[in-house]
Amino acid sequence: MITFQKAIKYVVEHSLDLGVEQIPLLKSVGRVLAEPINADRDFPPFNRATKDGIAIQFKAFNQGNAKFKIEGVASAGMPQQKLINASSCLEVMTGAVVPENTDTVIMYEHLVIADGYATITKEVYEGQNIHYQGSDEVKGNLILEEGVKISPAEIGVMASVGKHMVMVKKNPKICAIATGNELVDIEVVPEPHQIRKSNSITLQASLALTMIEASSLHLKDDKRSIEIGLEKALKANDVLLLSGGVSKGKFDFIPEVMESLGVEKIFHRVAQRPGKPFWFGVHKELKTVIFSFPGNPVSTFANYHLYFLPWLHTSWNIPITSNTIKLAFDLLISPLLTRFIQVKAHWENNELHALPVVENGSGDLTSLSKADGFVCLSPRDKQYEIGECVTYVPF
Repeated sequence: MITFQKAIKYVVEHSLDLGVEQIPLLKSVGRVLAEPINADRDFPPFNRATKDGIAIQFKAFNQGNAKFKIEGVASAGMPQQKLINASSCLEVMTGAVVPENTDTVIMYEHLVIADGYATITKEVYEGQNIHYQGSDEVKGNLILEEGVKISPAEIGVMASVGKHMVMVKKNPKICAIATGNELVDIEVVPEPHQIRKSNSITLQASLALTMIEASSLHLKDDKRSIEIGLEKALKANDVLLLSGGVSKGKFDFIPEVMESLGVEKIFHRVAQRPGKPFWFGVHKELKTVIFSFPGNPVSTFANYHLYFLPWLHTSWNIPITSNTIKLAFDLLISPLLTRFIQVKAHWENNELHALPVVENGSGDLTSLSKADGFVCLSPRDKQYEIGECVTYVPF
C-alpha cells in the first residue's frame, strides 16, 4: 500500500500525448485550445463611438461654441463620415466610426436638440466617449494562449478574429466499465438481490462535463467473460475506467486478468479513505491506461476527481489547479490514511468555508448529491481545527 502523494505522482507520470485535431468553432466549447490565437486587426479596428449623441471638434467647444448645427448622421455599419464645418457636428450612434475631423462625442442626455441644432448642456472634455482604435489589442498581439479551456468568452474572441475552425487537444477514447453480477440496467426493476447500475453512468456523466463522450461496458463476475471484455476494451480505448472487482473478494478477478492481458500494475491499494483498493496500471504495448476504482459509489466518485482529472489535465498539458477552503469543523485524522471528507461549501466574510456532509459510508450514493466537494486531510497527530485552510477538490 502506498501513500496518496505517491499514488497521484505515479498517475500523472503516466499521462498520454493525445495529439490535436481541428474542429468547427461552435463545437470547441469545453475543449482545450491547442494553438495560440492572435489579433488579425486592431481591437477595436477604428475609433468607435460609445454613446448615442453628436461628434464635434473639441477645439470649437473650447473656443466658446456650445451650439452646433447638425450636418448629418453616422451610424454603426456605415463607412467613416466626414465633418465639413468645424463649428458643426454630426449625429453619431453607438458603435459607429467616429467621423473624420471630430475627436469628441457628447451623449444625447447632455444635449438639447432643436431646429437642426444641438446645444451642449454639460461640461465636455476632449476625447470623451470614444473607444480608440487598438486600445484593447494591437494587430498581431497574442489574445488567447494555447492550453486554455474554451468557454463562450473564448468563442466570442475567436469569432471576432475569423477563427471558424479551431485546433484543440484530442480527447482520449474512454470506456466506463461496471463489474458485478448484482447490477442491472437503470430501466429494469431490480430483484431484491440486485441494484441498478450507477457508477458507470456517473462516470459517463462526469466525463460529459469535460466534453468526452465515453462508451460503457458491463462485465459479469466471470473470469473468462472479464478476459474477453477487457481484451477488446484495451484495444479500442486509450483509457479504461473500471468500478469494482479490485478488492479481496473471491470474485474480484480484475488484477489477475489485467496481468494475464499484459497490463503492468503500477500500484494497488492506497492509504486513503474512501477508495483504498484503487488499482492503476498501463498496458505495456497498447499504452492503454487503466483506472480500476473500488465499487462503492463514493469511492469511485472520489477517485475520479482525485486521480483521473489530474491525469487528464496533464495529458492535455494544462495546469492542475489547487483549491483551498477553511474548515468549519474540527476533526482528528487518527489512522495512517489520507481522508477525503464530503463537504458543503458556503461563503462567509468573503471566504469559502466547508461543513461536513452527513453520510453513511462509501456506499452512500445519495450523500454525493448533498456535497459540493471533498476536503483532503493528511494523517497527523494534531487535530484539524476550525478556520484551518485545507486542500479542496470541488465537484
